[in-house]
Amino acid sequence: MLLNTPEYLSIVNEIRSHIKVAQLRAVLSVNNELIMLYWNVGKTINEHKSWGDGFIENLARDIKAAFPNLRGFSARNLRHMTKFADTYQNLEILQQVLQNLPWRHNISLMDRLEDTKQRGWYAVQALENGWSSSVLDMQIDSNLYERQVLADKTTNFKHRLPVPQSDMVQQSLKDPYIFDFIEARQNILEHEIENELVGRHITQFLLELGAGFAFIGNQYHLEIGNQDFYIDLLFYNLKLRCYVVIELKAKDFKPEYAGKLNFYVSAVDDMLKADTDNQTIGILLCRKKNKLIAEYALKDIDKPISVNEFKLLDKLPKEYENILPTAEDIEKRLNLPDQPEDKNLSSNL
Repeated sequence: MLLNTPEYLSIVNEIRSHIKVAQLRAVLSVNNELIMLYWNVGKTINEHKSWGDGFIENLARDIKAAFPNLRGFSARNLRHMTKFADTYQNLEILQQVLQNLPWRHNISLMDRLEDTKQRGWYAVQALENGWSSSVLDMQIDSNLYERQVLADKTTNFKHRLPVPQSDMVQQSLKDPYIFDFIEARQNILEHEIENELVGRHITQFLLELGAGFAFIGNQYHLEIGNQDFYIDLLFYNLKLRCYVVIELKAKDFKPEYAGKLNFYVSAVDDMLKADTDNQTIGILLCRKKNKLIAEYALKDIDKPISVNEFKLLDKLPKEYENILPTAEDIEKRLNLPDQPEDKNLSSNL
């Protein structure tokens, strides 16, 4: 029997798939049990709070003595368990989402967010997008909830896209986008930002764009009417099932930018979009926008377009620029002696 035939290899792949699914279920099952254990331990401790502060320290020592190899029951972690049980008294919420998140994620949600609605939103996003705990912390630090859920976004999606696609696209965008992995410089050019985004920082860029974005190309060439045109950034979103055209402007928004983006979106719809794809959308990223001007600019645009701001990393607030000492100041304060001249070096120059 030949063991390298397509039929045999398909059997191997099918078995591998079954094994991976079973492994994932086993990991999730263990995590679910662990989270419920921590919740029950916290609930039990909360029922005996009247025993005083020393109760938790004694409990941690006794658990350690009874289970020497068991980790996760330090006094510090026991306090997290009591907070966990006190924070989530509704078991339905716990079992729907939080039970599926690792313990480190749950600690971050508890310790860093006071609002119940925000906690629930970040928990769902972390679960759906597979965020690590460090990515979850980063998204909280960047105020993702405020930028994605609460932001008053400037789009024409409601009038140019059918429901529910318009709602899905609207909810997936952010305003502003935070590119804090690119250092802000005076008179930085668009092509410099573009090169940073898709060259050195493509992973961070895709993470900031959100789930489902697949990078197709930058300066994507289109030949229209025997003329050459170049789209700054072209993506396909697997969740929205559509092309996404992104135009990058290192300046404040101007109405003519929307017309150019509308042209590119029309061209992609005609030249690249398949019958099974949804309408192409356009995102205009600019340093700053006047919301009223942007709304007027989009009012009679045919294609679904959004105008969003982006922020780069500021090296140092202006008010602190004159406070930090210069290299010369540091040398004077340290009373560094003048360096002797290297005759051999100077003769070789």
